[in-house]
Amino acid sequence: MSEQMSRRAFLAAVGASCVASHAAAQNPAAYPNKQIQLIVPYPAGGAVDLAARLVAEKLRLDFGQPVVVENRPGANGMVGAAAVARAQPDGYTLLMAPREVFGINPILMPQQAIDGKRDFAYVGIVATGPYVLVVNPGLGINDFGEFVALAKGRELAYASFGKGSMAHLNIEALARRLGVKMVHVPYRGAPPAVTAVATGEVALTITTPPAALSLMQDGKVKALAVGDQRRLPQMGGVPTMAELGIADDPLIPNFFGLAAPAGTPAPIVERLNVAAARAIAAPDIAAKLEASGLVPSPGSPSDMARLVNEDVERFGRLIRELDIKVGE
Repeated sequence: MSEQMSRRAFLAAVGASCVASHAAAQNPAAYPNKQIQLIVPYPAGGAVDLAARLVAEKLRLDFGQPVVVENRPGANGMVGAAAVARAQPDGYTLLMAPREVFGINPILMPQQAIDGKRDFAYVGIVATGPYVLVVNPGLGINDFGEFVALAKGRELAYASFGKGSMAHLNIEALARRLGVKMVHVPYRGAPPAVTAVATGEVALTITTPPAALSLMQDGKVKALAVGDQRRLPQMGGVPTMAELGIADDPLIPNFFGLAAPAGTPAPIVERLNVAAARAIAAPDIAAKLEASGLVPSPGSPSDMARLVNEDVERFGRLIRELDIKVGE
């Protein structure tokens, strides 16, 4: 009898412990009280992976809980994004991804059934990545004005990082803004696209500041403009699009943002936002981000949600007009 009672007491204690643990996990005031999983929807080694790992380490120190980065690539970021969108909205499964995953790829790949407006609770932007417009020196042009004149005289070929990529959409937006037509040549990623400009296979592309600076120093490309509000410190002689008279900058920078599943309690989202902002404000993190061509850019959840909504409208319209389809 005593053995049976002991067994019942043990099971009751285990049950109570499980209930208490579950309640704590669901209680925003107790967040976080266990390991957090941060999914990066691309392979290890890229800029978004770097940003995620830098932020994860600071969150670990801030929260006193493990923050584990998991790379889950596939379908241009949509596999990892879908995993987060369908996770429990409790703040323990997060997504760090670039701009296109939230507001562009869902339009390009509707078969993935992800809705950037509906499926995420946005925590905030961590960093932005401005683009630099570069051309092959063999074109014989010295500035943006000469580039426009040349583009109006003949159709120039440009390299993108792939169909529907930021390079594809940004350069098409620029061509429309200038009233010219260009020939799209897609490559498998940014490195071969930039190499194609350096070797003269195509006339132009956009790239990150570190890649542009390296090739500029070797005399293999010429930088004409920066898609940002301010000139970049490492290439102060390159004007911004606004300085060139194009106020509605068509070279929209990339951003890396932090998101949770839709329905995540607002206090948890706010806790994550404050902790992420504190992380990227740390001098060591800021320096590492800047060395990789990123600008620490803390923002509110509403700021990120607004940008995603704007992207859905802006890029959605362009994608429909160009009839771009990916993965069908």
